[in-house]
Amino acid sequence: MNIVVVNGSPRANGRTRFLAKQIADSNNFTNLDLAFEQVPLYNGEAEQKEIEAVKAIRELLVKADGIVICTPEYNNAMSGALKNLVELLGSEPFKKKPISLLAVAGGGKGGINALNSMRTVIRGVYGNALPKQLVLDPVDFENDTVVKPEAFAKVAEVIDELKEYVQKEILYKEYIESNSVSK
Repeated sequence: MNIVVVNGSPRANGRTRFLAKQIADSNNFTNLDLAFEQVPLYNGEAEQKEIEAVKAIRELLVKADGIVICTPEYNNAMSGALKNLVELLGSEPFKKKPISLLAVAGGGKGGINALNSMRTVIRGVYGNALPKQLVLDPVDFENDTVVKPEAFAKVAEVIDELKEYVQKEILYKEYIESNSVSK
C-alpha cells in the first residue's frame, strides 16, 4: 500500500508539518513536505510541468494508491502553497484516487473552511475526497510539535478509512486485470 502524506503548510515549524510527519512516520507512509519542496508559483505555462521538482512530485503522487492531505487554515481556506501545488500538477495525480483531508486550526473557530476548500479543489481535479475528515486545534498538540494520543486516535480513524478505500481499490484493480487477461 503506497500512501503519500502531503504537508500543505509552507511553515518549517508549523503544527501541520508535525501532524503530517507523525502520520507518515507512524504508518510507514511517504511524506511530501511543502515547507521544503522547491516548486515555482504556478503561472499556467506548459514548461513548468517539465521542472524536475514538479516532475518528481507528480510521479510520486501518480504512483500513490492514496493520499493524505494536511493543511493549515489561512484566511478561511487551505494554504496557498497547497493550492499552488494542485495547480502545478493538474488532475493526473489525483484522478479517481482516495484522498483523506485533515486541517490544523489556529484557534477555536478555524479548520472547517480549509476542509471545505480542499474538498472543492480535490473534486475539481477528479480526486475522491473521503467522507471522514478532521480538524485539529492547538489543544490537540503537546508543545505544538506532537499530536496528543487522544487526538491522534481520531487521526488514526481517518487514516484507517483511507486504508480501507485503498485496499478495496487495489483488490478491484487486481480483479479487473485478472478478468481481462483470462478473456
